[in-house]
Amino acid sequence: MSDTAPLFEPFTCRGLTLPNRIAMAPMTRSFSPGGVPGDNVAEYYARRAAADVGLIITEGTTVGRGGASNDPKVPNFHAEASLKGWGHVVERVHAEGGRIAPQIWHMGMVRKPGTGPDPDAASDGPSGITHTGSQVQPEPTEEEVADMVAAYARAAGEAKKLGFDCVEIHGAHGYLIDQFFWGVMNVRTDKYGGSLVDRARFAGEIIAECRKAVGEDMPVILRWSQWKQQEYSARLAETPQELEPFLQVFVDAGVDMLHCSQRRFWEAEFPEIDGENGLNLAGWCKKLTGLPTITVGSVGLSSDFFGAFAGQDSKSRPFNDAIERLEKGEFDIIAVGRALLQDPEWAKKVKEGRLDELKSYDGKALATLY
Repeated sequence: MSDTAPLFEPFTCRGLTLPNRIAMAPMTRSFSPGGVPGDNVAEYYARRAAADVGLIITEGTTVGRGGASNDPKVPNFHAEASLKGWGHVVERVHAEGGRIAPQIWHMGMVRKPGTGPDPDAASDGPSGITHTGSQVQPEPTEEEVADMVAAYARAAGEAKKLGFDCVEIHGAHGYLIDQFFWGVMNVRTDKYGGSLVDRARFAGEIIAECRKAVGEDMPVILRWSQWKQQEYSARLAETPQELEPFLQVFVDAGVDMLHCSQRRFWEAEFPEIDGENGLNLAGWCKKLTGLPTITVGSVGLSSDFFGAFAGQDSKSRPFNDAIERLEKGEFDIIAVGRALLQDPEWAKKVKEGRLDELKSYDGKALATLY
């Protein structure tokens, strides 16, 4: 086998079979005026599907609840015109033999009131407080939280109708679901607050309702992270013993796969237990749950994604360690972000051994949709 051969083994989860272990990581692009993905968005994803990307996970696309986004050019997943646009995206990706999942998303308190396509809407959050502890609006009632859950389920149901192959729930990076996880922003005293396991209830209900909406044959993925864009050093679980019951909430709710986001995939999650070269977050999640996992975080690069938003460049980093871990079964899929954003043929070049053609990331690529 070639050094990259493990990347190109098929993978099956529930009713979905992927031709290889490379996924396109979700990346916000803001090229959908009025929240409607157009032909340019469809062609953007189709180019990657045609060039050996096993699973495309779209940019975050917002659920049907006011205040879900701060940017009117971020696509939504509820308006009629937007759903029609997403249907065209699915058709183009499938025409190239690809598989695709929408990432359904709500920004929560990251979105500032007065911004986005619903400027008059409040910004949802678990307790109405910011990450700095400022109470900016009332804590939502349990009925309002139930409506948030229902918004995700409606989006999952639409994904099923449109012919998507699976669906990903965005529960990472300090957005709405992650705000419920995080004790800094979730100070509720009802069933959605309290211990880490209790704070996972919101996501568990979303997973369970999404499962009902998509049926038994369509995989449901949860993306989650320890770190937050509000605080890179934040950690929900300090030990595997804390992590296991937290993850079990999602297992019990019916999740099929965990997409484990790190800023740098090669960093050990609990180095005090298994050393600096120990299991990363995806490795621990698979070990503790038995579920398949996706690893992500600067694959092939040397800097993290949020630096790209500041226009930072990044040199290409060897990813032999990721392939070796994949071959050992530490995780099942490797998600690639900026490298695929810049070069739609990245996976094809890797498959064909054209590694000398892989280029360092240019921060200017974020301003294009190619």
